[in-house]
Amino acid sequence: MPGLDGSTPGGSGGSPSGAAATAAQPTAASEPNTSQEPARLAVPDRLPGWLVFVIPALAELIVGGYRISGPSLWRDEAATISGSQRPLGAITALTLHQDAVHGTYYLLMHAVIAVGGISETALRLPSLIAMCLAAGLTAALGQRLAESSALPVPKITGLMAGLLLVVVPLTTRYAQEARPYALTTLFAVVATYFLVRAAASGRPASWAGYAAALTLTGLVNLFAVLLVVAHGVSLLAAKARASTSEGPTGVCVTGGTLLRWLLASAGAGLLLAPIAVLSVRQSAQLNWVTRPDPSTVATLMRDFSGITALILVMALLGVLGCLAGPGLRRSAGLTLALVALPWLVGPPVLLMAVSLVHPVYVERYVVFCLPALSILVAAGLARLTSQRLLGRGATGGRARLLSALPSAALAVITVVALIGPQLAIRLPTARADNLRAVAAVLGAHERPGDAILYLPWDTAVIANAYPAPYARLRDVGLGQTPIASETLRGLSAAPSVVAARLGGVGRAWTVQWIPAVPSAGPVRTDLVTAGGLRLITRWRIASVLLSLYARG
Repeated sequence: MPGLDGSTPGGSGGSPSGAAATAAQPTAASEPNTSQEPARLAVPDRLPGWLVFVIPALAELIVGGYRISGPSLWRDEAATISGSQRPLGAITALTLHQDAVHGTYYLLMHAVIAVGGISETALRLPSLIAMCLAAGLTAALGQRLAESSALPVPKITGLMAGLLLVVVPLTTRYAQEARPYALTTLFAVVATYFLVRAAASGRPASWAGYAAALTLTGLVNLFAVLLVVAHGVSLLAAKARASTSEGPTGVCVTGGTLLRWLLASAGAGLLLAPIAVLSVRQSAQLNWVTRPDPSTVATLMRDFSGITALILVMALLGVLGCLAGPGLRRSAGLTLALVALPWLVGPPVLLMAVSLVHPVYVERYVVFCLPALSILVAAGLARLTSQRLLGRGATGGRARLLSALPSAALAVITVVALIGPQLAIRLPTARADNLRAVAAVLGAHERPGDAILYLPWDTAVIANAYPAPYARLRDVGLGQTPIASETLRGLSAAPSVVAARLGGVGRAWTVQWIPAVPSAGPVRTDLVTAGGLRLITRWRIASVLLSLYARG
């Protein structure tokens, strides 16, 4: 992607041009000690532009790749295998009946599985790569926004934004999960980068890139199209409200910019419309989602911050980031704060508001907003440094070093505080399910001729994660295979058929969720006991209850 060093189109050496170049110069109306002053007083910003992207990307490769196969595959990753490990035509047929929102991701993972198989590492590698690119591009976007907003040390600000994204355990969680949320984060950052670039240059190619990135974002997570609303708020707030004759600080937004944004967004919307229609028809798949409450907000704040103890720190630094440079001032143009704040707040608030009427909010659906917090916090750290330097009224090397100490200390405290959560998220039990352990118990105790019954049928998806021990068992509950039924799990047989099949087996295994999922159907253990089988033993393994029944 061009411009990763933060330079605007037509510029060189990382220097802004066009509207952004004008923005980077102090205006005639500047007052003493305004936000433009720190740009002249701050430490030299000599980091090579390419390193701003590369360092966070490599850091995420190390952090996200460490023990990537440690956590067991869980039910959602098992669904990825079920949806992807079938012929291409069968994937298309599946999306017409179920899971249309994940159809594009299943097509991608179909190729991954064909090449690498279904090991934890192979399945999670696309998410890791996506999160590496997201970290690097978050840094590049942070640098570009800092430059266009005339913030001090824009390269250092961008680098901190990328590294802050890396250290958050939630980033690691989705870098180590075979689901589309890391890809969603990547495409959301790409779309925002193209928006800032297009608003500055007005080039059709940039707007086409923006429309393409929006389309990809919606293809992997339809709820992420709420990013368009956040972008619209940013552009409207920045539109043509300069208070000086020299123009606003930040990218100037005009009526033409808004029109091009509308056209690009409409183009992406038309391409996503068929998936949106199918998803509305399949909305019953979200019948397990509950309405949000205050604890939902608290959990989101905790997970975005890393741990509860850092919520206040991140909030204060985020507020400082909103005040950095021109911040949210009405005459400021498209500044860092005006881009990042609606992106961070808008989608979660909208999704929670809708969920009060029709529950659809799940935290992983808004993970793509996390880079916005990283950018704001990085700007807050940069502002904290520059404000201390202004307060000292000195520009010497020692003063510069001392001014950076509070920000450096906060960064170190954050990293140290998150080491424990980062390690915990890699444990084999770090997911809701430990399907690896379930398969191990089953494999160690099963015998030839054993049968298996999933209670309810919804639990059948877990057999896809570690299939070897399940393949040796007779599935007495299967009515129609997943491919034949064009569903993720297949269809269960009628209770009378199940009871008849159980009559001819000496031992039967049952698999249940703990706690039971009411929307998945009733747990019919009576089908087992009515046939003369009695409970021998049970294993409770995380969210799964594995039971063995036998005759006599």
